[in-house]
Amino acid sequence: MRLLGLPSVIKSSLMKRAILQSRNLAEVISSFSINTGKSAERLQYFLQYSSAVAAKDDTDKGIGKMTLAKNLAGLVEESSRVNEIKPKSRMELKRSFELRIKKRVKEQYMNGKFQDLMANVIANPETLQDAYNCIRLNSNVDTSLDYDSTLFESVAEELCGGSFDVNANTFSISTKGAMKEVLVLPNLKLKVVQEAIRIVLEVVYKPHFSKISHGCRSGRGHSSALKYITKEISNPDWWFTLHINKKLDACVLAKLISIMEDKIEDPSFHAIIWSMFDAQVLNLEFGGFPKGHGLPQEGLLSPILINIYLDLFDREFYRLSMKYEALVPGFHTDQDGSYSKLRSWFRRQLKDNDLNCKSEENVSVRVHSCRFMDEIFFAVSGSKEVALGFKSEVLDYLQNSLHLDVDNQTEILPCEGPQGIRFLGYLVRRRVRESPAVKAIHKLKEKVELFALQKQEAWNAGTIRIGKKWLGHGLKKVKESEIKHLADSKSILSQVSCFRKAGMETDHWYKLLLKVWMQDVKAKAAKSEEIILSKYVAEPSLPQELKDTFYEFQRRAEEYVSSETASTLALLPNSSSSSKSDIITEIIAPVNAIKKRLSRYGLATYVGYPRTTFLLILQDNTQIIDWFSGVVCRWLRWYSECDNFSEVKLLISDQLRKSCIRTLAAKYRIHENEIEKRFDSELSMIPSTQEIEQEMANETSDTQAFDNDEALMYGISYSGLCLLSLARVVSQSRPCNCFVVGCPSPAPCVYILHVMERQKFPGWKTGFSSCIHPSLNRRRIGLCKQHIKDLYLGHISLQSIDFGAWK
Repeated sequence: MRLLGLPSVIKSSLMKRAILQSRNLAEVISSFSINTGKSAERLQYFLQYSSAVAAKDDTDKGIGKMTLAKNLAGLVEESSRVNEIKPKSRMELKRSFELRIKKRVKEQYMNGKFQDLMANVIANPETLQDAYNCIRLNSNVDTSLDYDSTLFESVAEELCGGSFDVNANTFSISTKGAMKEVLVLPNLKLKVVQEAIRIVLEVVYKPHFSKISHGCRSGRGHSSALKYITKEISNPDWWFTLHINKKLDACVLAKLISIMEDKIEDPSFHAIIWSMFDAQVLNLEFGGFPKGHGLPQEGLLSPILINIYLDLFDREFYRLSMKYEALVPGFHTDQDGSYSKLRSWFRRQLKDNDLNCKSEENVSVRVHSCRFMDEIFFAVSGSKEVALGFKSEVLDYLQNSLHLDVDNQTEILPCEGPQGIRFLGYLVRRRVRESPAVKAIHKLKEKVELFALQKQEAWNAGTIRIGKKWLGHGLKKVKESEIKHLADSKSILSQVSCFRKAGMETDHWYKLLLKVWMQDVKAKAAKSEEIILSKYVAEPSLPQELKDTFYEFQRRAEEYVSSETASTLALLPNSSSSSKSDIITEIIAPVNAIKKRLSRYGLATYVGYPRTTFLLILQDNTQIIDWFSGVVCRWLRWYSECDNFSEVKLLISDQLRKSCIRTLAAKYRIHENEIEKRFDSELSMIPSTQEIEQEMANETSDTQAFDNDEALMYGISYSGLCLLSLARVVSQSRPCNCFVVGCPSPAPCVYILHVMERQKFPGWKTGFSSCIHPSLNRRRIGLCKQHIKDLYLGHISLQSIDFGAWK
């Protein structure tokens, strides 16, 4: 029995008295209670229990002693568990460091404003050390590792004295060619200062953000924004999105600083933000690229500054919603919508308690908005005229009051349309919820379609095999003696033999005839050569009765799917009425866009067959598998709540897993079956269709609340996968350290970063990095084994890499 957590006196006392008599039990328990001081009531129960045991026979007495000993052992183990300290997770540590800074910030709140934040909080070496630890945790670096603390003391002195040079702590990367695009990034010192400013601004402003604001907030991220659209917005009639495109300029920054002056009274704090703007290192841009995807061109201060600036729009939206929902005279509808008694009372108050005014049940005007950083979604319940007027006022405020450029080409779409609307890289659409009876009919229809498709595929495979054998026989084994029809002057072959030139070999002549025949059947118009062999060679040679039977079966199956299913649905009771009333909003994963990215990254051919990814062949086996596993992890995390997740599961099993196997097979030049046997345990990270549900259940059970907090994991949770190829192996003559911020480990290899695409904003969310800055294309970076694994699996993002570390 374990005796951990007890004083040494108690341990020796219990070891000497392994078998206690009932007359001495009171003394032992009394001694135990005096030393612990916490278990008197519980041990009194054991005393009474032992007295009852003493009154029984010897057998029961022995059993009682054993039970008592087990209970005492359980009590000892319970007391030992209290002293065990559970280690904090990565994000729990980050939250603890942020809470330290938060305490210092709140101490500066005086007279309704935050005073002297630069001198007393940011220019504090302890604050800079906490900010640096937050950066290291984002990079998945152990915070217990030693670092040069004097660095932050010197930075704190420069900040306090106003001598910190922002320009001297930046570096720039540019594209090649005439049209150069320059990306200015901070070095370690400036990055730590920016992280400290970010935490300070979040402490000041986060409690005041509105509920329609999502992104870089605890409990309000991608998932909460989509959940708000699907669950909270009921019965919308029209919806649209607005695309903001504006790089930060002096006009916008001046307005932003004026907003911050309402809560922060510190000229030196505002001055350093102006200095970062002059050095072009703020990297704040409305639109241009998706936010929260861990892209290097998104600055550390960009998320909080965007939320502070667009919080003005959130407040303006509430004013507009009050105007349209409470002040605008009634817009009537026949729909049965939800209404608010408070809103009805407010209208009556504005109309001098006129009880004869239109009741709320007849008023259907409702406006909704959901903003994720600079992507804004709107939904309107009412007529199209109301939606157009509301959109016009929103555009006017964004353009004239906030000085932002807005793409006015976006149309107002009806919610009932089949096309849907794009938001946050997903497709949002509304559809009729099917009743169980309708689902049963559709399931039967799908089974018939699947059975007919299987028969069609078997028929095509058989006829194609016959055609290939015919072609192979004709090209390889034809001889003069085998062409028996040449002797028959009435045969077609004998008639066309006159076109045979003198001295032409038989196989050459056969190929010439085959070419003429292909021109006659218009082979170029066919989808593939296999279709020609099937339709024009194999099928004409088959028995007519067999062909009639097959095509009759296909015709009957098609008739059942089209006509009999519709008639069966019509016989269902209340099928039409129930389907009209129950309409739901669903989130659709962009499967077609994902398939295009698989082709672009070399995982599949243009027709969708898995292929070898040649850029990964030179990397280690574990790195190749981790790269493919990273795609799977992202898809499971991003699309598990989507309504078409079954299509994503098919892509995982049919393309990702097979492409990984073929990449490993090409590396070792062995058969794919041998690869599956050799790497069976490693390939389990890329699950098959049947294993995906279990993988999702395990991931959900192991995930902690802090690791799902999108405020702490901003830029990491939704960072896309990038493609790296091996540049060289590091040698002693050319050493290289890991480029990840705060990592002291040596890098065994140097990799080349490939920028594969640059989607226009807003783009689709596909699991891959959609818009890496072009100046980073073919940039060489050194990574240790741990951090290349983290980068592939989505535990860190490209923002954790110091691209200026290369000397």
